Amino acid sequence: METKHSFLKKNGLSITLLFLWIIFLLAQFLTGFEVHNKELAENGVSAISLAHYFTSGHFIQATFENWESEFLQMALYVILTVKLYQVGSAESKSLDKKEKVDKDLKPTPDSPWPVRKGGWWLKIYSNSLSIAFFILFLLSFLFHFYGSLVSYNEGQIIKGEAPEEWQNYIFSSQFWFESFQNWQSEFLSVASIVILSIWLRQKGSTESKPVGAPHSQTGG
Repeated sequence: METKHSFLKKNGLSITLLFLWIIFLLAQFLTGFEVHNKELAENGVSAISLAHYFTSGHFIQATFENWESEFLQMALYVILTVKLYQVGSAESKSLDKKEKVDKDLKPTPDSPWPVRKGGWWLKIYSNSLSIAFFILFLLSFLFHFYGSLVSYNEGQIIKGEAPEEWQNYIFSSQFWFESFQNWQSEFLSVASIVILSIWLRQKGSTESKPVGAPHSQTGG
């Protein structure tokens, strides 16, 4: 008999993470609003409203610049863990035995409908996690570029200089500096959990091996 759990019990992890995301996004918005208006005042420009700031290049750039790197990190991590291994890491598949995720599909009545359908539907569904992350990365990249361009040109206008065309800005060091400074940090954080989980433990976490597991054991 299946145990009944409350909605919060069954979805506590995602609810907590989304709650923290909203709190910190709001905090970013409010502090960014203060920072941007301070910068405008220093250049003799009138302050903008909260509504105006929500659509400003300053807010859009700062937000999607970070989202972009997160989705790129997750997309590549999902792909890389298909074929690459790290002996002893809780984040790696076993080098010697076949994992459940690698076994041949045997559709059951409870399987998702693309699995039961087969063909191209199954092919797409089999890679849907990485596809979704790459789409989110691309969308975030485009919004980051748009926000960065708008923010840069606002600065150009304030300084009395001509705004930059997007065709030129896409190759600018300013835009790519914003991306690379986030990309490198994301892959450092992923590398850290892959490597540290070889020797370190966190009791009760699915991101850790059992506390008593040998360092050489791969996988959680």
